[in-house]
Amino acid sequence: MKKRFSLSNYGIGWPANRRILVIAVVLASLLTLAGVTAYVTGHTGQHHSSAGPTPSAPPGPASSAPSSTEPGAETGSVPRPPRISDPLAFAKAAAEMLWSYDTRDTSREQQLAGMEAWMTKESKYSDWASVSAQMPDPTLWSRMADQEQHATAAITQAHYPAAFKQALAEDPSAITEAYIYAVTVTGKQTIAWAKGGGGAEDRSITLAVQCRPSADCSLVAIAPTVAP
Repeated sequence: MKKRFSLSNYGIGWPANRRILVIAVVLASLLTLAGVTAYVTGHTGQHHSSAGPTPSAPPGPASSAPSSTEPGAETGSVPRPPRISDPLAFAKAAAEMLWSYDTRDTSREQQLAGMEAWMTKESKYSDWASVSAQMPDPTLWSRMADQEQHATAAITQAHYPAAFKQALAEDPSAITEAYIYAVTVTGKQTIAWAKGGGGAEDRSITLAVQCRPSADCSLVAIAPTVAP
């Protein structure tokens, strides 16, 4: 059986300090450093099956602009980010994007360009390194392309982690500094390759997404996994 590669698992070994940097900075007024450390319980690929009640809707009305998810020629099969202002809905779309790829019609450069289009334009918060680390290196991508490997994703649910909900409840105004939300998304990734090869795996990822009032959401970082 041909070796398969899971795009969502690439970069799991990325140093923990790099991956939690943005969240630690953004949520500094919500949680002490010790509190953040206590809540970190796993890595990005760990599966969470339970979901608690979500906090109240984030400030700002939902965007009235239509969703735009069709891919462009410059990004191959990678969809453009949807124009929505709901953190949960955006995180679902972002996770689906990260877990989906098609080496048959998309180059590694196109995949990276498509992913980067989802990122916040606020450089103070953007952690592109944590997102781009999800990508395989050029050699591995080439081998995947040789096998015509491609993947799709089905999202099960998205929720705010318990640590984030608790911190938000204790200090609701703290979110207004950057409007960055931690969202854990679960789903299933289905991978296929040449000559009928394939498989499926459950996935879970915690994302940091920015949703300022009256603005479309954007991706900030791959966040550490926290208590569900």
